[in-house]
Amino acid sequence: MWRPAAAATTSGALPDKVDAVVVGAGISGLTAARNLAAKGVKVLVVEARDRVGGRVLNHHLRAGGVIEAGGAFVGPTQDHILKLSDELGVKTFKEYLEGDNVYIKDGRRSTFKGTVPPDPSILLDAALLQSKLDGMAKKIAVDAPWDHPKAAEWDAITVKDWVADQSLVSDVDDLLKCYFQPSWGSDAGNVSVLFLAWFIATAGNETNVGTFERSSSTKDGAQDSRFKLGSQTVPIRMARELGGRVALNAPVRKIVQADGWATVHTDRGAVRAKRVIVACPPPLVLDIEWHPQLPTKRRKLLEAMPMGHLMKCDAVYETPFWREDGLTGSGLANAGATRAVFDNTPANGGPGVLLAFVGGSTWKKYGRLPLAERKKAVLEGFAEMFGEQALHPIEYTEHDWTLEPWTTGGPIALPKPGAISTNGHTIREPHGRVHWAGTETSTYWSGFMDGAVRAGERAAREVLDKL
Repeated sequence: MWRPAAAATTSGALPDKVDAVVVGAGISGLTAARNLAAKGVKVLVVEARDRVGGRVLNHHLRAGGVIEAGGAFVGPTQDHILKLSDELGVKTFKEYLEGDNVYIKDGRRSTFKGTVPPDPSILLDAALLQSKLDGMAKKIAVDAPWDHPKAAEWDAITVKDWVADQSLVSDVDDLLKCYFQPSWGSDAGNVSVLFLAWFIATAGNETNVGTFERSSSTKDGAQDSRFKLGSQTVPIRMARELGGRVALNAPVRKIVQADGWATVHTDRGAVRAKRVIVACPPPLVLDIEWHPQLPTKRRKLLEAMPMGHLMKCDAVYETPFWREDGLTGSGLANAGATRAVFDNTPANGGPGVLLAFVGGSTWKKYGRLPLAERKKAVLEGFAEMFGEQALHPIEYTEHDWTLEPWTTGGPIALPKPGAISTNGHTIREPHGRVHWAGTETSTYWSGFMDGAVRAGERAAREVLDKL
């Protein structure tokens, strides 16, 4: 398959020596390299895949247009990704919101506007929970959640158990899955209240406090807009700028620090550098052979940060027919394969595309099915929301991030309960000449493209201070 970034990358032997090596050509690693190169630093990016972009990946539709198989959405307060994309000439467009959303509960269909469906059995509890979470998030230091007076207490209880203690109805947990599974590829029983409060706190910037509404909403929230040419266009254009400074098909096997250098051993050869930035998913850091070994606390943190389980399933239609019925194309369901659905239609309005996030326990049920069975379940879920026409797409495509060997899951790595309060402080601590990037290391919008950019910028500053 033709890779649009391949022509911008280096071929042949790698250089023997550079000022800095960046491991990983996702948005975070490329941002770090771009910023270093702008300061005259001799930098090399080594990437295991045969493409750039990491957890963002464009899919070109047979009927024309581009959608994303990976990270896609941007929104207000995500200033760093928006500034970067503007510099690169990658324009955004608003997610379609004209009309009503659909809510399926126990096979019953209703419509609503806004973020929370008008289900009388959950409205009060959901409002109270949101208020409590926002209050907790306000008191969390985004750069040091482990310093909160109740960090150990909040980190010891799962969100599922905490919600059960706070809520009178079990339906709230079902609704929260529609938020957690797309955002994390996981469920409330796998993460702590401290992580959730911190995750909400990061949904802002230096002048806007993070809120649950901003982290979960479409309009003025995390799902506000998409890129007209697809999100992978951002790293592709960075790679083109960097040109021969990017090496594909170069997985890193070993990093040795000795005699004033860090030597990065890849499948395409070894490169010595004064500084290294590692910008790959946290679990993959453990696959690298380290000399000297990673500090014990950092290793324990990474061992307690597995990737989520997520796939994106898209059905393509000649037109976005649901819009004619006054529907946004967004929907929630308390069961089935289509728990969280979005209108994923390209910017020009066609062809029509419906997207289902299949994550967490929903992935465990449907992700392991044969393709034909999973496709049937997804299309039936779309039809339940938008009508019989949804059963007849002109194209069906899906991407399971658990099958990506250089990601192993998605969309982010999630600290298990207890991990943040005990070892979280090591998340950005350099290991000798090695610095850390990647969206999980960001203090704002962790898990999003904006967090990836911020982390890359910070890591580049750290390296510049040392060179």
